[in-house]
Amino acid sequence: MNRKQIILIAISALFAVSMATAQDDKRDVLKSYSFIEAQGGLQFTATDAPMNKLFTPTGAISIGHFVYPSMGFRLHLNGLKAKSGFSDTEQYYKWNYITTSADLLVNLTNLFSENPQHLLNVILVGGVGLNYAWDNKELKNLNVPIGKTPFAWEDNRLSHNVRAGLRLETDVTKPVGFSLEVGANNLSDRFNSKTNNANDWMFTAMIGVSYRFNKRFQKPVPILMPVVQDVIEDVSANMAPAAFAIEEKKPEAKPEPKPEPKVVVKKETLHEEIFYTICKSDPTEDGQGQMKKVAQFMEKYKDAKILIVGYADRGTGNPQINMKYAGLRAAECKETLVKLYGCNPANILTDSKGDTVQPFDENDKNRCVIIDSEAQYTVRE
Repeated sequence: MNRKQIILIAISALFAVSMATAQDDKRDVLKSYSFIEAQGGLQFTATDAPMNKLFTPTGAISIGHFVYPSMGFRLHLNGLKAKSGFSDTEQYYKWNYITTSADLLVNLTNLFSENPQHLLNVILVGGVGLNYAWDNKELKNLNVPIGKTPFAWEDNRLSHNVRAGLRLETDVTKPVGFSLEVGANNLSDRFNSKTNNANDWMFTAMIGVSYRFNKRFQKPVPILMPVVQDVIEDVSANMAPAAFAIEEKKPEAKPEPKPEPKVVVKKETLHEEIFYTICKSDPTEDGQGQMKKVAQFMEKYKDAKILIVGYADRGTGNPQINMKYAGLRAAECKETLVKLYGCNPANILTDSKGDTVQPFDENDKNRCVIIDSEAQYTVRE
C-alpha cells in the first residue's frame, strides 16, 4: 500500500468521525415554561381634568405560558380604583373597575438571540378583553355645568379593552423574576361614565414578582467515546505496518538444514493523555515528557500514523471557546512534534472535539489531548 493510499484512507476515516460526531451541541437549554405573577402600581385615566390629580393605585394577577423562549401568552386580571373629573369645576369622582384580557407576549431579546439566559429581557405585550366599571355613586353629588351628562352610563358600563404595552423582566431562566410593565388600554366611552363621544384611555405602570415553573429543557445529544477509538482501529487496520524484520542469517552448511524460523506479527500501541490548565494550549512540564515519548515512538515506527484529539471541559467557557482551545491544543502538539522533534507531519492526524465529548468523569481532566497510535512489526522466532 503506497503513501497516497494511506493518506486517502486516513482522510476518509477522519471524515467518518466528523460525520458521526456532528451532533447539535446544545447544553440544557430552556425551551418553554409557565409562570404566575402579582403586580402593583399606579393607574391614570385620560380625561380633561389636570393629570396630576388623577393617579390611583392598581393591582393585577396573571398566569401564562411561554411555548417558545420568544413567544408566550397570559390571562391577565387588572383592577382597583379609577378616577376622573371636570377641568372647569375641579371636581373629581372615583369608581371601581376590573379589566380582563388575553395577552400575547413577544420576548424581543430572545427573538434575536439563541441563548435565553439574559440579565434583562424586553417583552412586547398586546391583548384584548373586557372591562367593567361600577360603584360610581359619588358622581351623583357633583355640581357640574348645565349640558353635562356625567352619569350617562349608569345602567351598563361594560366595555371592550384593547391593550398594548412593554415589559422589562429579569432573567427568565431563574425561578423567581421581577418586572416593570407599562401599558395603554383603549376602552369604550362607558369606562369613565362621562359621555365624550370618543373612546377612553387608561394607562398603567406596575412592578411585579413572578414565579416560573413547569420548565422544559432541550437535552444535549450524547456522543459516545468509542467512535474515536473505532476510527483509530480502522485507520490502523488499513495502514501499512511499520515492519522491522530481523535480518535472517544464512544457515551454515550442514548435512541437515535447520527448519525455517516462524514469522510472528506483533503490535505496539501508543496512548498518552496530556492535561492542561484553564484557557491554556501549551502542555505542562509532565506533558512535555509525554510529547517526547510520542516522538520516540514515531522515530522507531516511521510509517506509523498517530491521531491527536483535543478536548475542553464542559464546566467552563462556552461551546465556541471550548472548540477553539481544544483545536489549539491538538495543533500545538503536532507543531511541537514536527518542529522540536523532527517528526513527519504527514503521519500526524489532528481532531478537535471541544466539550462535545467528555472522556473523563472529573470535569478538570477534560482539558486534555489524547494521542493514540498502533504499529505492527514482524519478528522471526
